[in-house]
Amino acid sequence: MTRIGLISDTHNYLDDAVFKHFENCDEIWHAGDFGTIELADRLAAFKPLKGVYGNIDGKDVRITYPEHLRFKCEDVDVWMTHIGGYPDRYSSFVKPEIYNNPPQLFICGHSHILKVIFDKKINCLHLNPGAAGKQGWHKVRTLMKFDINGSKIENLKVIELNGR
Repeated sequence: MTRIGLISDTHNYLDDAVFKHFENCDEIWHAGDFGTIELADRLAAFKPLKGVYGNIDGKDVRITYPEHLRFKCEDVDVWMTHIGGYPDRYSSFVKPEIYNNPPQLFICGHSHILKVIFDKKINCLHLNPGAAGKQGWHKVRTLMKFDINGSKIENLKVIELNGR
């Protein structure tokens, strides 16, 4: 079993509570808009980090993290990108690939809207952890935690961070 902490849209603000909430995680996945490479480095020093760059990230983040990251976690095919859309409204950059070669787990950020949607058309779970930073129009800062156990995605939890 692999325990995942999922975060996005930090916009150069990393709440100390993230470290508490993710202390029992095996890995942290960041779905883009880190804000600075220093923020990414802080997360990577804490736990193994997988991430993608977002539209506000500069060259230093973009040369370290890809735009799209497709990988296996245990037996689950995962695709993470920052701007991906969601079921029935996938971005034009994602749409051809997601329908021709769907992952089991599709993760994106960008919207600052927490979403958990199962796309029945392609048998894929879509996750967007919302925004953990303070910039943007969202009212509540959020994270997610979940487990990957073989081919199963289990124990999904949404975490609300204090303050905005």
